[in-house]
Amino acid sequence: MSSYLLLLFNIILLVTGQTLWKIGLQLVGGLNSKTVVQVLLSPYIWAGLVLYVIATVIWLLILSRLSLSIAYPLQSYAYVLGVLVAWLIFKESIPFTRWIGVCVVILGVYLIGLR
Repeated sequence: MSSYLLLLFNIILLVTGQTLWKIGLQLVGGLNSKTVVQVLLSPYIWAGLVLYVIATVIWLLILSRLSLSIAYPLQSYAYVLGVLVAWLIFKESIPFTRWIGVCVVILGVYLIGLR
């Protein structure tokens, strides 16, 4: 599998893990002294952890194939995907300036990816 496809898969796993954590935390009312046990027992939190473990193994594989100066900046696409998930799934209001920032990240990653 292409190193870039692995990187895309890694990004998807990371953002999905974060999304599951957010859902799990919302379901128990956030993390505080009264909800710690509920958070630790949440299947959403555990599923997110499993995805993070898988993403970490994939990240190690990516680092063995790509230079860090390419792989790490390209992983910034996770920020873009995170904003899209916040907007589409959690119905968060995203201000115009944040959309501009997303565009800047996309442009920056594009420039870094040029050979």
